[in-house]
Amino acid sequence: MTNQTKNSMLLMLCALIWGTAFVAQSAGSGMGAFSFLAGRSWMAVLVLIPTVKAFDALHHRQGRPDGRPKNSAERKQLLKAGLVCGTLLFLASAAQQLGITLDPSTAKAGFLTAMYVVLVPVFGLFLGRKGSAQLWVSMAIAVVGLYLLCMKDGFGSIQSSDWLLLLCAVLFSFQIMAVDHFSPQMDGVRLSLVEFFVVSVESTVAALLFEQPAMAEFVTFAGPILYCGIMSSGVAYTLQILGQRDLNPAVASLIMCLESVFSALGGWLLLHQNLSIRESSGCVLLFAAVVLAQLPLGRLMRSKA
Repeated sequence: MTNQTKNSMLLMLCALIWGTAFVAQSAGSGMGAFSFLAGRSWMAVLVLIPTVKAFDALHHRQGRPDGRPKNSAERKQLLKAGLVCGTLLFLASAAQQLGITLDPSTAKAGFLTAMYVVLVPVFGLFLGRKGSAQLWVSMAIAVVGLYLLCMKDGFGSIQSSDWLLLLCAVLFSFQIMAVDHFSPQMDGVRLSLVEFFVVSVESTVAALLFEQPAMAEFVTFAGPILYCGIMSSGVAYTLQILGQRDLNPAVASLIMCLESVFSALGGWLLLHQNLSIRESSGCVLLFAAVVLAQLPLGRLMRSKA
């Protein structure tokens, strides 16, 4: 199994976790957005601290060096990466949670947030990354699939929550590109820990400035906070950092947008929600787009020539 295949599988698992987390985020929309984000982020930090130690112990047992920064330059680079990725993640997550708080429709939230699937390759053009025709066709198929899956009744009127979710998609695009830049340079689990420490501090400050967080709220919404903190933040975002190594960020964004498919399939399997022909067609198109993006068509055509 190649590294790219392994990374793709990590990102697919990441998308699976994020898909189920949409329901938990909607359930947590009853408390302040910044307070909810602070709660889940501190939970992620608590999970990632022993995870870093466990990975270090595993490396030592295998006779390999751990991921601890070896000098001040590496420490500064880790802090810089954590600050950049963490701030972008805080802004994107805050916009998403505020959007869901204003409109708890997980379907529209899933569609608008997943628009990073188009924005990542578009922004990549400004960085000199020119996607192949195969990749752009995959992106177009994915957008059609997302629309069929999520937007059952069309867009309707554009609401303030929609603009927040579109802003979220832009910020997530920047976060994906930042992870693509920094992740090959350092230990992925440590980067995830520093990233979420930054998110925790920034969201706590925002909660104290703009909301009135109360312990009773955290007790009431303990379930969504625990799930989003441990699985969506601690596990899935670490998988994102590990999975994006050696992978085109546009292809990575395409795989991660499968969170919309897994969200729909989870509702069908666990909550016995019916999937219409339209929604099923959207799932099929999204899967087809991901497969198409990774088919070695160029290599096959060269070999035939």
